[in-house]
Amino acid sequence: MKKKNAQKRKNIITGSKLWSIAMITSLLAACSAPATTSNTANAAVSTTGTTKIVSVSESTSVKYADLVSLDADDTNVSWTEADSTMIKLNGTSATITGSGAKAASGSVTISEAGTYVLSGELTDGQIVVNVADKGVVHLVLNGATIHDNDSAGIYIQKAGKAVITLEKGTQNAVSDGKTYVYADSSTDEPDAAIFSKADLTFNGAGQLTVTGNYNEGITSKDDLKIISGSINVKAADDGIKGKDMVAIQSGTITVDATGDGIKSTNDTDTSKGFVAIADGTFNIQSGSDGIQAETALVTDGGTYNIVTAGGSTNAPAKVEEGPGSGGFGGGRGSFGGDGAMNGGTPPTDMGTPPDGEPPVDMPAMPNSNGNANSGTTTNSTKSANTGAASTTATSSESNADTDNATTTKEEESTSAKALKAGTDLTVNGGTYTIDSMDDALHSNSNVTVNDGTFNIQSGDDGIHADQALTINGGTIKIMKSYEGLEGAIITLNDGDVDLTASDDGVNAAGGEATTSSTTATTTGKATNNSSSATDTNKSADTDTANSTGMTGTTSTSDQSAQGSDASQQTRGPGGMAGESSGNNELHINGGTLTVNAGGDGLDSNGSITMTGGTVIVNGPTNNGNGALDYDGTFVISGGYLVAAGSSGMAQGTSDDSTQNAIVMTFPETQKAGTLVHVQDSKGNNILTFAPAKDYQNVVVSSPDLKKDGSYVIYSGGTSTGKAVDGLYTDGTYSGGTQIVAFQSTSNVTWVNESGVTTARSGMGGFGGGNGQGGFGGGRNRSQSGTSTDTTGTTSTTGTTGTTDSAK
Repeated sequence: MKKKNAQKRKNIITGSKLWSIAMITSLLAACSAPATTSNTANAAVSTTGTTKIVSVSESTSVKYADLVSLDADDTNVSWTEADSTMIKLNGTSATITGSGAKAASGSVTISEAGTYVLSGELTDGQIVVNVADKGVVHLVLNGATIHDNDSAGIYIQKAGKAVITLEKGTQNAVSDGKTYVYADSSTDEPDAAIFSKADLTFNGAGQLTVTGNYNEGITSKDDLKIISGSINVKAADDGIKGKDMVAIQSGTITVDATGDGIKSTNDTDTSKGFVAIADGTFNIQSGSDGIQAETALVTDGGTYNIVTAGGSTNAPAKVEEGPGSGGFGGGRGSFGGDGAMNGGTPPTDMGTPPDGEPPVDMPAMPNSNGNANSGTTTNSTKSANTGAASTTATSSESNADTDNATTTKEEESTSAKALKAGTDLTVNGGTYTIDSMDDALHSNSNVTVNDGTFNIQSGDDGIHADQALTINGGTIKIMKSYEGLEGAIITLNDGDVDLTASDDGVNAAGGEATTSSTTATTTGKATNNSSSATDTNKSADTDTANSTGMTGTTSTSDQSAQGSDASQQTRGPGGMAGESSGNNELHINGGTLTVNAGGDGLDSNGSITMTGGTVIVNGPTNNGNGALDYDGTFVISGGYLVAAGSSGMAQGTSDDSTQNAIVMTFPETQKAGTLVHVQDSKGNNILTFAPAKDYQNVVVSSPDLKKDGSYVIYSGGTSTGKAVDGLYTDGTYSGGTQIVAFQSTSNVTWVNESGVTTARSGMGGFGGGNGQGGFGGGRNRSQSGTSTDTTGTTSTTGTTGTTDSAK
């Protein structure tokens, strides 16, 4: 069997709380080290990076008809006995009536263009087409069974085109043996039960069963077209393969393949190597990719049931192996990494400290020039079919709701994506039921979904684009995934997307980036190495990740430096070493997006913009992630946003938004399903929402919110309305407990049970960039938790009490 393309995949295991205790112990040891040690690792690092900027993808309107043209021969299914050569197969011999064909040694050789009608059974022999004048050979399978013990059942050696018609009402079969006999050691063709060196077309209304016992089922070294018919392929390797194209206009296609289900392979001509499907019914079970195009993959319609590599339950375990990113100086972390100690989630048994303040029993923060536990991070990198990328280690994000720290490591495994394109993947319609071990939809370039209905279970990403992911319509339900949507630039213009992810729900990350040169100059004694890191997350399919030893620094090669923004209330200075915002973007212009995430809900390594649509985010529940997570800005000017999750890394929208928002932090975690209700002073409903997961922080932005409005927030109670994804848009709310009443003071108002508070802009603990780390507050913790010019009311019985300080 031919070797399959391998990719780097994320594997995560869960570590025990004992590891957290060990890390605290090592931190205490580091903090007690002599001051001279921590002050001597002063590394000045100059990094020159080159970054490929990915622009926002416009709607891709390419369709089947733009790529595929048919001629009269492709659609011709007619024949008459008078105008055809009749071939009657009988065991190891054949009777031929007409010209252009000869039978010898159990095989039939066709040497002239024309129509040949085959019936009967050939138990050990071959149909060979060898037409010197490059004419069109029309083979009509009229109840034919063809088997060759040691070669292809049908072998098109030479012809201008071969057309195989499946006669209506007939059942036909072609198969080969498990071993082939070739003329010499340099020969490796044919290698499929039906093998063609010429263009090959299937049409008709009959049935064909193809069994490729040796290697592949159906192969064409040129164009392969299926116009109609019922074709069932079982193959030891790939099911249906065309080099220059696979074009399917209609038909019922069933494939059971150890390798890829349907694929094209031309990687030298960018105008070829595509798969285009107009319609049809597809039932594909593959050990590798379901449908894979070397270049473009376009589907206009059809019904697809695809299972790859046994499905999502067979996805490799996500492997956690201890310390993660950042150390004291790097990444986004609290103790110095993404989330908590070196990349994990803060241990829940440490309690919830006040905003901006570490627990009193925690060790003091080491000197900012210190070198203690400068960690080396490894994050998963998806490689592309060509090229290699250096310095692609990334700081890892916590992957699910768990008390335990997580990091990732790389492991080679087979690509087992359902729909995969080397360049652009465009879906214009169709119904897709996918259970994939790997990404359900994947492109090494751009993915555009214009329409279609999707039910997806994925062992990795639901939909992944190395560059731009654009959704212009359709109904997409991702019931299981590691990350729901991922791309360097993600744009939601319309459609209905409902996704569940064990890690990030929507992740704008990656893009191609290389580090052209890196130099480091150190003063004094450096004691630890940290990795040069990028936030690429996933590159193309065969890139290799190489970590570059550095001293006490973390650099991000695919991100531009984040400018200071004094008005950006949701981004603090972080801990000791920060992380710059990248060129990644998430744009939401319309449609509906519902997210249930174990990691970050909406995550952008750059910025987020929202101009319309409805976005509902549930999760995370752990404080190492946030419902909203961005490195640049989140500018909202329209639409409706509600995001409920943990409070440790909570972010709101940006100050320069033109639509107002409220960011509410509750005094304690609220149980899943507990209503949160916001109404204005006139009793008008702003929000009635039942989060699907436990939550402590809620962000709501609505066109109905006013900058100087008065609002009341309630918890609990009931609504007589009907909830859609937990959001009530009608009915009457009653019976809740008033948490706070307040006057909005800006276009982004942060509140807790005591009233309006300052935005979270704390120091970020022991080392997180982005103001994200620390036991006290992650990103945007208020420095002292004070209220600013507020009248806060807290009531459980309808009476009010005024407080002048935040808890």
